[in-house]
Amino acid sequence: MGRHPMRAAVTLCAAAALAVPLGAASAAPAAQRAAQQVSDPVLVDCSMRGEVRPSAFVLACGDGNSRLTSLHWTRWDAGAAAGRGLNAVNDCVPYCAAGTFRSYPVTVRLDRPEARERDSGQQHFTRMTLTYTDGRPDGFPRVVTYPLWG
Repeated sequence: MGRHPMRAAVTLCAAAALAVPLGAASAAPAAQRAAQQVSDPVLVDCSMRGEVRPSAFVLACGDGNSRLTSLHWTRWDAGAAAGRGLNAVNDCVPYCAAGTFRSYPVTVRLDRPEARERDSGQQHFTRMTLTYTDGRPDGFPRVVTYPLWG
């Protein structure tokens, strides 16, 4: 320990005391990543941001002519999500820029969660099914299923 044994002992004790909190702090990000891996899947929007239980969602990213509004979720867990809302669809009459948005009540189901390409620890839903409960846009079937991006 050299000429100053007391100073060396104090230095070693101080270093050991500092190492304990640093070890716990370095474990914190790993714990956060583990918690994130088991968190509920997200719905990825047009900007590639994931959100849990969004109140609105754009279906037609290119032109915004179809979107979900007034969403209320009754289920959102690791396997699926279910809710209700309105599908606001532009009728594009006489053409889309001059068209009128009409809203149709729908039930929404999200499923098939997979790991996100951008964040492998986060799951995202890869399929959405809309069921029109009272009217629907011209030419639409009662049930429509869309693949989702992630």
